[in-house]
Amino acid sequence: MAAKKTIWKKGRGKLGVLSPLLGTYVAVSESPVGAVKCTRTFTEILAGKYIELKAIWEIGAAKFEEMAIFGAFEGELSFWSFTSDGKKSSGKISEAADVHPEAICFEATMPAGIARMIYWPSENGAFCWAVESKVKNGWNRFVMHTYHKSLTASHG
Repeated sequence: MAAKKTIWKKGRGKLGVLSPLLGTYVAVSESPVGAVKCTRTFTEILAGKYIELKAIWEIGAAKFEEMAIFGAFEGELSFWSFTSDGKKSSGKISEAADVHPEAICFEATMPAGIARMIYWPSENGAFCWAVESKVKNGWNRFVMHTYHKSLTASHG
């Protein structure tokens, strides 16, 4: 049986796994509180030693922001995230082959337990993103979006 063709072309080094995410992407979805728009921008910073994520969530008239930095720490790809509601989290790269063979996954220990965020390729250059919490039988997904390349570089 032939090997399955990969969708994402990864770059070199520890940060290379994030290469397919570089750029600005937008997701629009419905939620229990109404329409949600989220714009995610991934940019290389500090001479390519780190990748910055700026995420802006628009839920009705409310706006919620996140800034995360991805980089190598003690030999592992890690992230540090800060949000406009004053929360912060950090975690390390992990596996999510149960979601998709090319999934990029990070796990973090949160006040409520272990959580993971996962990115994986979708159709036509889009990608999926989900957040799950660890439960006795595996993982419980509580949010999932499909992101498409933004036609504009700004994020409203």
